[in-house]
Amino acid sequence: MSSALPTLPRPRLTRPAWLSPSVARTEVLAGLVVALALIPEAISFSILAGVDPRVGLFSSFVMAVVIAFTGGRPAMITAATGAIALVVAPLALDHGVQYLFAAVILGGVFQILLAAAGVARLMRFIPRSVMVGFVNALAILIFTAQLPQLTDVPFPVYPMVAAGLAIIFLLPRLTTAVPAPLVAIVVLTTLVLAAGWELPDVGGEGELPDSLPFFLLPDVPFSLETLGIIAPYALGIAFVGLMESLMTAKLVDDITDTHSDKTRESWGQGVANMASGFFGGMGGCAMIGQTMINVKASGARTRLSTFLSGALLLVLVVALGDVVSVIPMAALVAVMVFVSIATFDWHSLRTIHRMPKSETTVMLSTVAVTLFTHNLAIGVGVGVLVACVLFAQRIAHLVDVSRALAADGSVRYTVTGALFFASSNDLYTQFEYADDPDEVVVDLTGAQVWDASTVAVMDAITHKYTTRGKRVEFVGLDEHSTARFERHTGQLGAGHS
Repeated sequence: MSSALPTLPRPRLTRPAWLSPSVARTEVLAGLVVALALIPEAISFSILAGVDPRVGLFSSFVMAVVIAFTGGRPAMITAATGAIALVVAPLALDHGVQYLFAAVILGGVFQILLAAAGVARLMRFIPRSVMVGFVNALAILIFTAQLPQLTDVPFPVYPMVAAGLAIIFLLPRLTTAVPAPLVAIVVLTTLVLAAGWELPDVGGEGELPDSLPFFLLPDVPFSLETLGIIAPYALGIAFVGLMESLMTAKLVDDITDTHSDKTRESWGQGVANMASGFFGGMGGCAMIGQTMINVKASGARTRLSTFLSGALLLVLVVALGDVVSVIPMAALVAVMVFVSIATFDWHSLRTIHRMPKSETTVMLSTVAVTLFTHNLAIGVGVGVLVACVLFAQRIAHLVDVSRALAADGSVRYTVTGALFFASSNDLYTQFEYADDPDEVVVDLTGAQVWDASTVAVMDAITHKYTTRGKRVEFVGLDEHSTARFERHTGQLGAGHS
């Protein structure tokens, strides 16, 4: 008797989206546009950090290529950034570029450790009003960064920028086969060369490298003294880089209606920064402007565009440096002005009169601090702090205390609401200690005890009644409130006497 084994269905292999010819074309062209836009940005950030332009260009190449494999947000661009340049500039000035490389490597290690500690979960505590402020401040910073390219320049620069913007805005109405920013760059470059105009170009921004980056170990003493020098800068790199990267990832999530792995993005940024340091780079994080070019202006959605933005950057500056150097800055300014316009949340202006004042205050605080410090991470931090303070003030007024005399001669206080440091301080003043009878019951069925400060206030209330020979009993505590009360009561002092 023979038995036939059941035939199992063959697993279906899903090929990556970028293998589709139409998708691949979009990704390749998007990567090329981003690579072109990265060149002047990387050079200017290198100057800001006080290092050779090659340091910023090599950093952008290495980080874009590495994050294409390690990152958690497809199509997001990571490269050298102004925020990181501001962090490392004092270190490069005071101790030299080798210490900068060591700090970038250590910053990457810190980012990996923060990822393991679950830093990505903190994103849930960033309110929408902070996110709107972050986006609007970013758009303003991108626009103002273009102003030096529009100041004290030959007159043809202005119609060139206007023509570039017209191409970028109008071409998509005719065809989306080729990214409009790329068409603008090609058309304006051809026009300048044909007309023979002497206009500011990429070559005037700084010297382009003529060789490949190579692996190196930072030439610094491996000692506690070195660690003490680089550790503060490394922490700055880690926190600023993760803040900007995770906020950018969330922004791309919203634009593309997809989810990304924020924990993977966190440690991926760490690996990319470590690689940048080992290959002579200045470190960096997600670039919001270039990411918007890639995702919003060019329609990229996969890791291929991220990889190619770095790979093509190196090809352009090393093999095609003479060609790239003649690209007019007016073309790249037009691209970045478009990005700033597309990034700004115009809906937030149209609805600002209908929004609660607290949310408007948070949004404007985020924008103001970001523009003042030129640091998105500080702006977001202040925005979250303002949001927390306003929330605490608002919820502190939601605690209600009512008093009623019982038939047995006791008095019963009924407390409802969330009890924490802001609301429980007022709770202490809601009792009539001198006039109440000897038996006092405080019903907390409708309340929740959230912190040790509230337990300290409860102990203070008990102490106040006890000194008058009266007994107070707290009833109705839920399971979590009971556990917190039993853990802290009697350990914090009376608090008030």
